[in-house]
Amino acid sequence: MKTLQLSPLQKARYEYQPKLPKALQSDLASISVEFGAATEAIADQARLKELFAKTYGKPIASFTSGSNDVSSKLLRVGVILSGGQAPGGHNVIAGIYDGLKKGNPESVLIGFKGGPSGLLEKDYVEITDSFMDEYRNTGGFDMIGSGRTKISTDQQFADSLRVAKELQLNAVVVIGGDDSNTNAALLAEYFIQEGTNIQVIGVPKTIDGDLKNEYIETSFGFDTAVKTYAELIGNIGRDANSAKKYWHFIKLMGRSASHIALECALQTRPNICLISEEIAEKKQTLEQIVNSIADTVVTRSSNGENFGLVLIPEGLIEFIPEMNELIAQLNDLLAKEAAEYEKLSSFEDQTAWVISKLSAASGAVFKELPADIQKQLLMDRDPHGNVQVSRIETEKLLIGMVEKRLVELQKAGSYSGKFSALNHFFGYEGRCAFPSNFDADYCYSLGYTAFLLIAQGLTGYLSSVRNLDKPAAEWQAGGIPLTMMMNMEQRHGSAKPVIRKALVELDGKPFQEFVKHRQIWATQTSYVFPGAIQYYGPAEVCDQPTITLGLERS
Repeated sequence: MKTLQLSPLQKARYEYQPKLPKALQSDLASISVEFGAATEAIADQARLKELFAKTYGKPIASFTSGSNDVSSKLLRVGVILSGGQAPGGHNVIAGIYDGLKKGNPESVLIGFKGGPSGLLEKDYVEITDSFMDEYRNTGGFDMIGSGRTKISTDQQFADSLRVAKELQLNAVVVIGGDDSNTNAALLAEYFIQEGTNIQVIGVPKTIDGDLKNEYIETSFGFDTAVKTYAELIGNIGRDANSAKKYWHFIKLMGRSASHIALECALQTRPNICLISEEIAEKKQTLEQIVNSIADTVVTRSSNGENFGLVLIPEGLIEFIPEMNELIAQLNDLLAKEAAEYEKLSSFEDQTAWVISKLSAASGAVFKELPADIQKQLLMDRDPHGNVQVSRIETEKLLIGMVEKRLVELQKAGSYSGKFSALNHFFGYEGRCAFPSNFDADYCYSLGYTAFLLIAQGLTGYLSSVRNLDKPAAEWQAGGIPLTMMMNMEQRHGSAKPVIRKALVELDGKPFQEFVKHRQIWATQTSYVFPGAIQYYGPAEVCDQPTITLGLERS
């Protein structure tokens, strides 16, 4: 295996000792589990109870001081990293590993390589002390790799069980987002239905921040990612305020929810931050959004400030009503009439054909879009034939349309400033950063808690660590039933059980805090410069959670 050169920071981070909740700092035999009342799903309870006959309605579990007689049993556990990377994943594995070895040094942790496909294909590596120590407190998922394979067919479920039996596993831990943990719930149900005692435990991961509720206060990786993006935005804000001649349009990760954009706005105070959920709620058109941005440009220009910052959620375009309808029609059209479309050789022919097939309203919207955006809507498609929204350069679309609007205002004599715009997309920069102290601690606690849930014989649970706005010693560890977070949604033409994504709540404290200040930030340069993530120093600098979490918990 190739030896990588270690940076001084990486060497130093190996020595960091993640903090645990006080209840988990005791000897394992002195940790007790308490159970609450039976739980219900958030919606569609009858249907979900039918689908999850063996695992539905389990109680919430909490770990406290006490005693148990199961912590020292010999266990064989498999772990899977599923979906996109998020800072702290390696510390989840470290927490599981250390718990297993503390309980019984003969216990074994197996890492499935490349995500769920590693389980299906029996592609794995046994995790040892020396192997684990190479990855403590580091970013990335390169320890065992990740993947997006979904266990969905009867054969895949059967293969999962066969491999788990062959490796004599007591449990499988799935570290992933809402889709991955929905898969974990289905796997837990399947294993019981097949008469085995193999447990399945989930761990909440996604930098998008859309896997949360009362008991999952944040998904891991969100803290590090938004602090990484906020540093970059702050740097650009300082540059903008220095050069005083550029408007920076910055797209940020977050297709289904705008949590990243909102948190970055709270941390850096840009002139404009678009929130997809608000745009959908108000049914704002693309023209209205463009006019609003242009109005801010004009106002700032009248104050002698021909520069600014605009934050844009990755999935914005799907929340604009006429664009959402256009995308839906394009997906349907190009799926049903793919053969006819593929006969068209030139972009001009493709565009004319598409416009002739769309509704009059959607055709008019498509016709007004810049050619580059038209090409992205037609050409960048996923394996299911759908538009890959993350690859649509929304930031460039807005720049072009704002520029066009400002020309109109200049001709009308209501704008005399200068508009020069630059575009950015911050996404991958935040997915594998060195985890913040918060994420290093949180992830380790989630992994350690996952081990305790396994030791207690539980299955179909999601590892939960709460009270996260307090110091780590005051955190509360436990587990919540995966079915508790579910509802039924239409997927590929039929109703499927899924964990509901948590969107930005427009009546929630984080958004209301943003609303309270955004008019001032729009016209007055109020930028804040968070700087780089700090790992050493006072707790108020190094260990603070996100502003979102603090507001939601206040």
